[in-house]
Amino acid sequence: MESRIDGHTTMLGLFGSPVGHSGSPAMYNYSFEQAGINDAYLAFDIQADEMASALSKMRLLNMRGANVTMPCKKVAAELVDELSPAAELIGAVNTIVNNDGVLVGHNTDGAGYVENLRHHGVDPTGKTMTILGAGGAGTAIAVQMALEGAAAIRIFNPKDPFFENAELTAQKIMAKVPACHVEVGDLNDQAAMAASIKTSDILANATKVGMNPHPDQSNIKDLSVLRPDLVVTDTVYSPAVTKLLADAKAQGCTTIGGKGMLVWQGAAAFKLYTGREMPVDDVKRLFFSDTGGK
Repeated sequence: MESRIDGHTTMLGLFGSPVGHSGSPAMYNYSFEQAGINDAYLAFDIQADEMASALSKMRLLNMRGANVTMPCKKVAAELVDELSPAAELIGAVNTIVNNDGVLVGHNTDGAGYVENLRHHGVDPTGKTMTILGAGGAGTAIAVQMALEGAAAIRIFNPKDPFFENAELTAQKIMAKVPACHVEVGDLNDQAAMAASIKTSDILANATKVGMNPHPDQSNIKDLSVLRPDLVVTDTVYSPAVTKLLADAKAQGCTTIGGKGMLVWQGAAAFKLYTGREMPVDDVKRLFFSDTGGK
């Protein structure tokens, strides 16, 4: 990569902490090289209280853009000059594009989820879905699915601080997208959750349940709700096949793993930065294992 860096190279980066483990630099730099784009991507360990300074440096150094990870997503939404419709509803930013000094905040997490659905032949239009979890991933999925034409969304979360956030998200979505009805329920109410899943087209786990080092866990105890015409998705990508996905596949469901969402949200950011398509198939082959399927 060093051979292509010159006096015209444009810099992009990742802001957040910790970032040393991130695969984003390798993914984006490979994609820039394959597309013949004279950009370079680095990771910067930035805390939330340093974001104002980081964004000032973006303008000063004429950085084309940056991805944002925890703990900086919410403060980034407060500091940028403009917000995309999804980022405004979510209240968090994971991608910033520098348009001649105007910093525009986007959130591509939900877009990555929806594109991963479409890649597996699932159209969000008119669908009813149950989402487990009201953190960053669950909020982004709910918002983007509503913007993409989902008919009804039911969000289940324990009655912790995120529950109030889910209720606020529901109100904001229905104000912005009146055609989409959004309800919020208690994740610990197994009967209500089962009733929701039985009348849903899509079930999305957006919690950390099932993630390593506890791959034997699942939010779904009653496997009878997992019927063959249900699409079951997971945002967890380590392991690639969670207990939820394994149980769902055994019941005949279509299953979609979390690594696809990760790749497609990166592809969405790549297009925002460059106007070009990321070489997704190569990125999957080189940086990610199989994302799961029917």
